Amino acid sequence: MACHISILRRRLPIWLIPFLSTLVFGLWGLSRQQSVWRDEAATWQVAGRSVGDIWIMLGQVDAVHGLYYLLMHGLFECFGPSITTLRLPSVLAMAMAAACVTVIGRRLTGAWAALGGGLAFGLLPAVQFYLQEGRPYALVAAGAGISTLLLVNQLQGRGRTVHWAAYGGAVLVCALLNWLSLLILPAHLMTLIWTKAGRSTWVPWVASATVAIAAALPLILFSRSQSKQVSWIPPLTWHMMIGPAVLLAMGTVGALLDRPRTGRLSLATVALPLLVAPQVGLIALSLIQPLFLDRYVLFSMLGLALLLGAALNAAVEATGPRFPRASRWLVLGVVVAAMVALLPQSLAKRSPTCRVDDVLAVAAHVRQLKEAGDAVLFIPAARRDTALVSPDGFVGLRDIALARGPVASGTLNGEEAGPGRIRTAMLAQERILLVTDAPEVARPVSARRDKAKTAVLKKYFTVVADELVRGRRVTVYDRRGKRPDA
Repeated sequence: MACHISILRRRLPIWLIPFLSTLVFGLWGLSRQQSVWRDEAATWQVAGRSVGDIWIMLGQVDAVHGLYYLLMHGLFECFGPSITTLRLPSVLAMAMAAACVTVIGRRLTGAWAALGGGLAFGLLPAVQFYLQEGRPYALVAAGAGISTLLLVNQLQGRGRTVHWAAYGGAVLVCALLNWLSLLILPAHLMTLIWTKAGRSTWVPWVASATVAIAAALPLILFSRSQSKQVSWIPPLTWHMMIGPAVLLAMGTVGALLDRPRTGRLSLATVALPLLVAPQVGLIALSLIQPLFLDRYVLFSMLGLALLLGAALNAAVEATGPRFPRASRWLVLGVVVAAMVALLPQSLAKRSPTCRVDDVLAVAAHVRQLKEAGDAVLFIPAARRDTALVSPDGFVGLRDIALARGPVASGTLNGEEAGPGRIRTAMLAQERILLVTDAPEVARPVSARRDKAKTAVLKKYFTVVADELVRGRRVTVYDRRGKRPDA
């Protein structure tokens, strides 16, 4: 029996352990109690359109996520629209990223650093948040892990020309999923400089990076014409720097434990640039235009996980000579302790309240509140996503502000009529259901048509029901007994 166990351990690839661990974390509470929030709602309703309709929409909005929408469309066609189909690609991608961290750690340091880093990756709070997210950020993290592993292979003399093509392809796919992922190239550039890579590495790397950038450039330039989509991102402030500063401090400690040297490939020479360069690069870009959102550089967590693995490896090496048996259990003890410490946060991230809102919960409340002949309004128009994802809850309601639907108009949420037409339509109703944001997350009403909606409701209607539903508000207005001004 002992012999069989020994053979199994030798044959079992070490990357499989973090892969399965991250996979289990992703499948645990995958539905978040049957909740879907606004960003995922965009994925859901766009993925349900035809390829032609998606292409038309990308010409007006969200071109930056075009490849992801097409991928999800294919999955929805094959497996049907569901929360599992929506989120499972992110779970698998994060598991793949954890496997990449493990293989890189194994190649550069050893088994303990590999196992510690791979397991740590799946436990990081940011990773757990986007592990169950129907958006492209986990896929970008997986692509970043693959491209970094390919670079390490080349620096160790393991790769061939075809691997450089694969490297450039991985960088390009990530860029097509989110072009800010190109910030991985400065990280890899720092690694090449730090390790004093030779001409045989520099030339194909520059060629691969240049081809990837050139191929992604049309998307970058075109998406800049749709920059209004990110106009809501606040300008950079000092308090926004706290998170990156903490990460950089942790990374520096981990790098010191790995004792990096100029001219030598080590875990720190790969991991520290991977953590630092994307964070600093995004900060620099945000000084030109506000873009600082941690999800845009989620892939930098690969570097942090690698450095945590290096720190754990250093602890094992320090205890090994004195306590050889105890050191074997150190990794397991640290991982278990981290899981216990992070359990409250892990549970919170699998709760509907961990997101800004829940479009499915709103649709369920509308179904309960509506009556025959009612109309419905949305402030802002983007809150129409709840009706687009869960149309059954809105059957029988008339969307009196909508002039052209999302598919017909090639937009995310459709085109609404002008303020005058909306006012006239509202005054012809007796009951209106309003779906808007909860007060704590609502932004000031700015659009003219939304101001017109608010003014008419306040002047001519009376509130008869008002419910807060997971980040949104459903209000029922009744004008029976009131008459408009002559």
